[in-house]
Amino acid sequence: MPRQGGYQRPVVTELRLSAFAAHRAARFALGPVTFFTGPSGSGKSQALAAYEALSALASGALLEEAFPDAPARIPERALPDGEGRRGFRIGCTVDGPAGPVRLDLAVQAEPVLRIVGERLSAGGQVLLSTALRDPGRSSVQAAWLTGGTTGVTRAPLPDDRLGTALLPLRVAGATAGQRQVLAAAEQVVVALRSVFACDPSPERMRAPVPRGEGRLLRDCANLADVLRRTRHECGTRHALLAGAARTGCAGPVEGLDVRVPGDGPVTALLDRGRARPATELGRLGAGELRFLALALVLLTGPGVLAVDPAAELLAARQALTVLADGFDRALDRRQSAELLRLALLSCGRGHIRLVAAVGEACADTARGIPGVTVVDLGHERDA
Repeated sequence: MPRQGGYQRPVVTELRLSAFAAHRAARFALGPVTFFTGPSGSGKSQALAAYEALSALASGALLEEAFPDAPARIPERALPDGEGRRGFRIGCTVDGPAGPVRLDLAVQAEPVLRIVGERLSAGGQVLLSTALRDPGRSSVQAAWLTGGTTGVTRAPLPDDRLGTALLPLRVAGATAGQRQVLAAAEQVVVALRSVFACDPSPERMRAPVPRGEGRLLRDCANLADVLRRTRHECGTRHALLAGAARTGCAGPVEGLDVRVPGDGPVTALLDRGRARPATELGRLGAGELRFLALALVLLTGPGVLAVDPAAELLAARQALTVLADGFDRALDRRQSAELLRLALLSCGRGHIRLVAAVGEACADTARGIPGVTVVDLGHERDA
């Protein structure tokens, strides 16, 4: 039976890149706030890309959608086997009510993209395993725990999708073993689906935007429309964001406002107070725009971000993970420090986690702070 884990919400606590691009035999512990740092080419972006790909697969994406550049993920100097096949291996551990659950994938990238091996395990017991038996078929042979006199159930699964995400459609849950498999699979899928990957693009955030549903996009181009929504629907969060703007934006800031002429586009403004005219966000610097967008991400949640978490659990029982490559790009030390403060504030409550790639200055500030894990990839590769 599943044992009680250390986390009430399913969360990814370890990322494994056994053979992925620049990484070999790498294991990265992930905390509430995790910063990857290291020189250019050390694999910071690759680590986040692996996490995002696992998230996509858990959400039902095809393998080619999760890895559109699969050959580039093959480790350097990896030699093909006798059949000309090369690939990569990644995995993660998800902790939660079912205890720590491991997911490991072996992906063939050449000559044909396919999953050639998948293993879901908990407590040293294999709950699901797949293997490629016939290269001529677009399927793998799967075996999952059933328990009782049957032991395991065997059936083919497609080789272009994550088998763990398909288990709820194939397993009835009639036996204790099946229920253990379903609990573990659900925990992994819930944690991996609850991901918002963002990389704010200042040049796309400057122009007024059409009024929409107010869900922040990956590039944060519709920031003005989301500010319109938060201003009217969540005064507390909007006030916190305005407070952050006073720290991260130049000049006096009294608040954040929006201008919506009739049914026209939405323009976001910095309120400079009675003595000064408001400043349109389009006139701000790149660092200020990235700062505002990331502050909004950290202060909000799934309802305001363009992410579709698993429907199996209530939002209150899920933790959203924000993936941010170049988290401190174009930011000064004051802005980076304020975003770190907001991250600790939000992530400390348990409903948001942050995994980001940062420069050395930001990483140095974060080292030694409780709740922050700093992964130094330069050191890892030199070791």
